[in-house]
Amino acid sequence: MSSATGPDAFTGATPDNAIRDADRAGKSGGAMLAADGTPLKASLAKSLRAQKLRALALIAPLLIFIMVTFIAPIADMLFRSVENDIVSQTLPRTVVELDRWDGEGVPDEQTFRALGADLMVASELKNHTRLGSRLNYETTGVSSLFRQTGRDVDDLGEIYADQFIDLNEAWEEPSTWMSLMADPAWIENHEAWAAQEDEDETPEPRFRVSPTAQQALPRTARLFSQFATIIQTEDEDSPTEEEPWNIVYQALYEDLTGGYDAGAYGGDIQALLANAAEAAASFEQMNVRDFFVEEIDEDWADPQVWGTIEAFSSPYTAGYFLSAIDMQLTPQGIEAQPEDQQIYMLLFQRTMFMSMTIMISCILLGYPIAFLLSNLPLRTSNLLLILVLLPFWTSLLVRTSAWKVLLQQQGVINDILVWIGLVADGNRLELINNQTGTIIAMTHILLPFMILPLYSVMKTIPPHYVRAAKSLGATNWTAFWRVYFPQSIPGIGAGSILVFILSIGYYITPEIVGGTTGTFISNRIAYHISTSLNWGLAAALGSILLAFVLLLYYLYDRIVGIDNVSLG
Repeated sequence: MSSATGPDAFTGATPDNAIRDADRAGKSGGAMLAADGTPLKASLAKSLRAQKLRALALIAPLLIFIMVTFIAPIADMLFRSVENDIVSQTLPRTVVELDRWDGEGVPDEQTFRALGADLMVASELKNHTRLGSRLNYETTGVSSLFRQTGRDVDDLGEIYADQFIDLNEAWEEPSTWMSLMADPAWIENHEAWAAQEDEDETPEPRFRVSPTAQQALPRTARLFSQFATIIQTEDEDSPTEEEPWNIVYQALYEDLTGGYDAGAYGGDIQALLANAAEAAASFEQMNVRDFFVEEIDEDWADPQVWGTIEAFSSPYTAGYFLSAIDMQLTPQGIEAQPEDQQIYMLLFQRTMFMSMTIMISCILLGYPIAFLLSNLPLRTSNLLLILVLLPFWTSLLVRTSAWKVLLQQQGVINDILVWIGLVADGNRLELINNQTGTIIAMTHILLPFMILPLYSVMKTIPPHYVRAAKSLGATNWTAFWRVYFPQSIPGIGAGSILVFILSIGYYITPEIVGGTTGTFISNRIAYHISTSLNWGLAAALGSILLAFVLLLYYLYDRIVGIDNVSLG
C-alpha cells in the first residue's frame, strides 16, 4: 500500500509514516538514504526524537510547577497520615525491649533501664516533649508525664557516679574518659586541632568512639558517644572538658558487673578498670523501675502508658486514619472511640450534606439568572454580568462578616420579617451559628461559580431550536424541558463540580457563621494544623476527604459522563 492509495492519501505525510515507508524499503532491499548519506530511517527517527524533546522542553516548566505545587504537597500529606517514626527514633532501646513484654502489668527492670537511657538523650535533644505530645493524642496525660520525666531523668545513675568518684577521683576527670572511650586517631586529630592558632574558626573534629571501647564496654561506649555528640552539636562544647552524664556511670557499672574483656586495655586504664570492676560488686545498687515509679511519676506503673508506647512504636501507623473514623488503636487492638469523642464521622456526613444542599441551592438560584442573562440583549446582559462578578471584587472575609450582621437575631433580615409581621418580635428566627447560616452565606459566595458555567453554555444554544419546537406544536414548557434543558446540562455539571468541590474545602465562612453545628470537616483539619499541631490526623482527614471526592468524581463520570461537562 503506497502513500498515494493508503491512509497517507487522507492524513498527509507524517514522520511516523515516513519511517514506516523507509522501513519497508529497507526490507525490500532498496536502501533509502538521506541527503547527507545516512539511512533515511535513522535520519527520520533522529528528527522525530528531536521534535519530541522540543515538545517536552516546552511543557517542562508547567510540569515542574504542577509537581512542586500540587503533586508534592499531596504526596507529603499522604505520607504524614501514616508516618510515625518519632517513637522508634526517640526511644530505640525501649522499643527493642518492649518486644519481650506480654502487655500485662509493668515491664521489667531491663526495659526501664533502656527507657532511662533513651529519655536522657531525648531530654538533652529536647525531643521528649515532642514525643509526649504525639502520644498524648492517644492517651491523655502522657505529655505531662514525659515533661516531668525530662526534668528528673538526669538524676538517674547519680548513685553510681558518686561511688565511682569516691573510689577514684580519676573517674571525675574528662581526660580519663577520653583515654577510655576515644578513638586514638580522633585523639591525634583533636590534639592537632587544639594546637592551631585559629581553633575558634575551625570546628572541633567530631568525636569517634574506639573499637576497643565498643567491644569491651558496649553500653558505656554507646551512651558516651551520644553524650559527646550532643555536647559538640547542641551545647557547642568539647567532650574533653565535660564530665559524662550520671547514666553513663550506670552503664559502666552494668558493663563491669556483666562481664567485660579485662585484656582489652593496657597500662593505667587497665588497672583503673580492674579496680573499678572489683569494687563494683559491692556497690549500692539502684532499681531503675522504682526510680521511675516512686521518684518521678507513678504513672510509669500504668500498663496503658506502656501499651500506647508499644502500639505506636512502628515507623508507620494506621492510628491517624482510625482516629479520623472515630476508632482508636489500643494495646488490645482496634476499638471504637468513646461516644462523647466520636465527632469526625458526624463532621464528614455534615460536610457532604451541606455541600450537596449548597450545590442544589446554587443550581435553583443560578439557572434562572443564567437563562435570563443568555437571552437578554448583549448590552444589558453584560451590565448584569458585572453585578454577578461584583462579589469577586469584595473580600471573602467582608462578605462573610456582612452575612453575620444580616442573619443575627437583631439583624436586618429578622428586623424586616418582624416589621412586615411574618415573625413575632419574641420569636425571631435563628439564622446564625447553625447550618442555616452556613448554607445561606456559602450559597451567596459560591453562586457566581454556578452562574458563569451555565451562562457560557447557554450562550451557545441556538435560540431557533426552541422556536422550531414551538412551531411544531410544543408548549413553552415542553420546548424548554425537551429541547433547551438537555443542552444546558453540561453547564449544570460543570457548575455543580465547581461548587461542590469548593464548598467541601471551605472553612472561613463556616468558622464565622456556622457556630458548633454548621462547621465542616475542613474546620477541624485547620484546627489540627494550626492549633493542636496534630498534623498526622489532619493529613489523614484530608486524605479521606480527597479519596471521597475522587470517588464521587468517578461516580459522576459513570452516571453523567465527564465528557458532557462543558464551560461553553
